[in-house]
Amino acid sequence: MKKLLICGANGQLGVELQSILASGVSDLGAIPGSYQGAQVVCTDVEELDITDAEETLWFIRENAFDLIINCAAMTNVDGCEEREEIAYRINAVGPMNLAKAAQASGAKLVQISTDYVFSGDDNKEYAESDPVGPQSAYGRTKLAGELLALENCDKTFVIRTAWLFGARGPNFVLTMIDLARKNGQITVVNDQSGNPTYAHDLAYAVLCIADTSGYGVYHCTNKGVCSWFDFASAIVDEAGIECKKTPCTTEEFLRPAKRPVYSPLKNKRLADGMGDKMRNWQDALSVYVERLKADGVID
Repeated sequence: MKKLLICGANGQLGVELQSILASGVSDLGAIPGSYQGAQVVCTDVEELDITDAEETLWFIRENAFDLIINCAAMTNVDGCEEREEIAYRINAVGPMNLAKAAQASGAKLVQISTDYVFSGDDNKEYAESDPVGPQSAYGRTKLAGELLALENCDKTFVIRTAWLFGARGPNFVLTMIDLARKNGQITVVNDQSGNPTYAHDLAYAVLCIADTSGYGVYHCTNKGVCSWFDFASAIVDEAGIECKKTPCTTEEFLRPAKRPVYSPLKNKRLADGMGDKMRNWQDALSVYVERLKADGVID
């Protein structure tokens, strides 16, 4: 029987991982049978501060985990820009501590990362082998986390994703629904493009990847590329909200951190290996909105 640790378990991906592990199935299919009866330990910063090396080493050694999935991160992009030292501790030092502890105990490690490790200036979909070039503190600290995890644990999977939305808020989908209802209008940038990704689908892929010994870097997003404005428009339409939709440029929003202009990820390694079962983002969004309605989150 496997013993798993999910760090950052209260976030969007962590919640979906717990749900799928409990049921054994996802919308995309059954998870590998090796997870049946797995003991799952869930922590957030209150239970385990991964920036504390001694605490992390002790916790992992005492529990003898087979697999560690690190969903913990400082994801506030502008907050990272303004407090890069804190972001580095969470996004880089934390993964390093987990990697060292995993290496010492023989555990596998999954480190979740982001499209922000790329510049977004190349006008193409990025494969795992493409050169990185982060342009923000968030991207720099997440890239440092990738490298430190890979350097310190032989059994590390780095899984980059983008534009995540899921059961646990806040996220872009819930924000757009709220703004559209309150204001009767939304204004969203139309000059940044990427891949919206449903945390439920990502959780399934993470568990499938982690069941292998194909360590290294993977990209995992839902299929299809759109702008934030395209995504926002689809959200309010799917939710059945009538509102005014206005596209704008990035320059019209003064933000501390630079965002990638075009940073869609290509799930090349996933497709070449076990196969890419990630669905189109539009289909994933439709299922997610229906789920929100069924749960009474939206009317």
